Amino acid sequence: MKKTSFQDYLPFLLLALVAIIALFIPGELPFADPKHQYNSGDIAWILVASCLVFLMTPGLSFFYGGMVNRKNVISTLVQSFIAAGVVSIVWVAVGFSLAFGKSLNGVIGDPSTFLFFRGVPSGEPWSLATSIPLLVFALFQMKFAVITPALVVGAVAERIRFTSYVLFMVLFSLLVYAPIAHWTWHPDGILFKLGVLDFAGGTVVHISAGCAALAGVLVLKRRKDHIEKKELQPANIPFVLLGTGLLWFGWFGFNAGSALAANGLSASAFATTNTAAAAAGLSWIFFDVIRGRKPSALGFCIGAVVGLVAITPAAGYVGIPQSIMVGFAAAIVSNLVAHYKSKTAIDDTLDVFPCHGIGGMVGMLLTGIFASKNVNGAISDGLFYGGFELFKNQVIGLALVVVYSFVVSYGIFKLINLIHPLRVSDEEEALGLDATQHNEQYHPALMSVADNGALKEEQLVH
Repeated sequence: MKKTSFQDYLPFLLLALVAIIALFIPGELPFADPKHQYNSGDIAWILVASCLVFLMTPGLSFFYGGMVNRKNVISTLVQSFIAAGVVSIVWVAVGFSLAFGKSLNGVIGDPSTFLFFRGVPSGEPWSLATSIPLLVFALFQMKFAVITPALVVGAVAERIRFTSYVLFMVLFSLLVYAPIAHWTWHPDGILFKLGVLDFAGGTVVHISAGCAALAGVLVLKRRKDHIEKKELQPANIPFVLLGTGLLWFGWFGFNAGSALAANGLSASAFATTNTAAAAAGLSWIFFDVIRGRKPSALGFCIGAVVGLVAITPAAGYVGIPQSIMVGFAAAIVSNLVAHYKSKTAIDDTLDVFPCHGIGGMVGMLLTGIFASKNVNGAISDGLFYGGFELFKNQVIGLALVVVYSFVVSYGIFKLINLIHPLRVSDEEEALGLDATQHNEQYHPALMSVADNGALKEEQLVH
């Protein structure tokens, strides 16, 4: 057992401090405001949608965990899944206040508004979701906050220290996610007032995570295997398929739930979500065939996720037929960027920036093109229907979020590296993060291709 230092005690002490402070926040009777009549159907749907969005985080864990080298499977799984613990506490303590509290000049919420969820169980409903209690809205939004920093894991996998990444999740949630959520989804937010449309998180979730991923890659630099140009096969493609299925399933809550009611808009968002994912998965593998590759399970899974990313900002604004083009186009663009990136020195382990960053950007731009007031009467038409103003707003909003997320995330990674080393040692990287960071190992029966091209079974020795 290694000797512990003050740095080892610090996370525990901070959590203990939060727990002690929470003791002095009085409990409240849920839904106690007699002035509001809530819709039980809407409440039930948003609670179910919240569960679906939560399921996306373990789904993401399997999606990422199956694609890394087998000596890093468990570390990649837990680096994603730990967000469910870390961000949930941050959200209750102060994150919800920063994102949805009383607006301070449209930039950030007043942290005292809902500190430790004070006033949330018994408070007035959110102004844009009056048929459900504020507590239900806060829980739904929590699941978005949870998965966003977990997305960044795929870019920095196989070389980042677990404790350093946990600290990144905290700082990213407070300094990047919460401000962008406030700008985009708060009625007084600067992007909301500008007229930027983001139905379920194209900027808030995917562009912010994708740009943070690129920042992390540049700070951490390349893996040794990447420098030596070693081809490492995915550890478990069935894990990737399982993760994709969970993500696709959960995304129905992610997008359809963002209607914040059980209504026709929710059903439309459900349909566009499924259609775009289907089109993108097919687009990816058919495009691979054109470029001389075989259609692969991995390709379909990655393509489907790109389609889900791209339709996220557009889900409640574009028609079902137009969602086919959203998925089709996003898969091609992300495929090309991922291919180009593979020829550079940028070591984004699982292509988070090409898939989530670029996919989110394509989705935001296509929202500005294909959004239609026939689908959602609360908006103006996009460029395809003669509305230039919306497209212009989407470009401005996209640019602001790209710059802000990249610059602040780069600063966060640099700051953490001064406090505690971000990267594992060369020896730890060679041994694998499962063993060196968690003292755990992944021991499946593996099928690998022998030198003569025949399949053979290889059992790892404990």
